[in-house]
Amino acid sequence: MAVNKLERLMNLTAALLATERPLSREELHTRVPGYPEETSSFRRAFERDKNELRQMAVPLSVEPVPGTDPAVEGYRIPPDEYYLRDPGLEADELAALHLAARAVRSSDGTSTGALRKLGGTVARDEPALESIGEVPVSPEVNTVFAAISERRLLSFVYRGERRTVEPRRLDLQRGRWYLTGHDRLRDGERNFRLDRIEGKVSIDDIGSSPVQPPGRPAWRHPWELGDGPPVPVRLLVDADHVGWVRRELGRSVVIEDRANGDAVFELLVVDGVAFRSFVMTLLDHGEVLSPPEIRDDIIAWVDMLAGR
Repeated sequence: MAVNKLERLMNLTAALLATERPLSREELHTRVPGYPEETSSFRRAFERDKNELRQMAVPLSVEPVPGTDPAVEGYRIPPDEYYLRDPGLEADELAALHLAARAVRSSDGTSTGALRKLGGTVARDEPALESIGEVPVSPEVNTVFAAISERRLLSFVYRGERRTVEPRRLDLQRGRWYLTGHDRLRDGERNFRLDRIEGKVSIDDIGSSPVQPPGRPAWRHPWELGDGPPVPVRLLVDADHVGWVRRELGRSVVIEDRANGDAVFELLVVDGVAFRSFVMTLLDHGEVLSPPEIRDDIIAWVDMLAGR
């Protein structure tokens, strides 16, 4: 009976998970049903399947087969790297994840599969729920996420230059994914928009990236994301909102405390639209003092909304 590609990939994954030692290519040819009998056709199909598993972020390990001389390359999937540990979620927490997975879907359709891994179930006869949003997912997102969690170096071409990056964070802002990391070419922290990466992203061995330096902030504000130059912006906040903004932005960004309780904050802004959204949450309790181009942009936008 013919075996389709999906079934063959499932069989291959099961064989690689079940083995206690690396399996050679020839052993997999014998054990996994669905591959062509002819050797060269099998090898081409097997190479394609390996690439597919890696694109799905399956931790395919390549190791020497024990007892072979000369050494023969073997393959396996370490179960402790493949299976998700039980996070111990309560029933109400699983219910909230269930609702989120159905209301906001991933563009590659993996949200319900992730829910099952967390211990949730999706009934076949469940009524359809109209999605209120979609999170874009691409092979680059999976690769970068793996690099961050496993401390791997990344290499890719960005704006015509080969970059080697120690990855730190992965953020989604207004439908675009951003990587924040230490760029060895520039010797400093940089942001990279994943959809602007040219070609494929290469990933190095586990542990090849240094441990994240201590003291690095755990959160990046939306206006700090992007690959443009940061612009210093001064924001005046009324006294009755200073406490909240100080907690939101941190004390280090306050450059002037005024006698009436008002305060001036200085922020580094990369994404002007995201910063404008933050300023609008202050209503008439916040005012951009400088630079003129940021201030004028916000005034023009407010005038447009008001129909002036």
